[in-house]
Amino acid sequence: MSIPSKANRSSPRELDRYLYKARHPIENYFAKLEQFRAIATRYDNTSRNFLAAVHLAASAIWLN
Repeated sequence: MSIPSKANRSSPRELDRYLYKARHPIENYFAKLEQFRAIATRYDNTSRNFLAAVHLAASAIWLN
């Protein structure tokens, strides 16, 4: 599993700490990507236009 179990759980689940640590920046990136309104609400009619908007927003995040 990649999410740690609660401290009061009777039988704790296994935790892959490397995978959990690697997952954090990816989740942060998607949170930043969803700050763009067109991406979060999916206003584009075609998948091609939506993908272009995702590329544009991703490049804007990368440049900052």
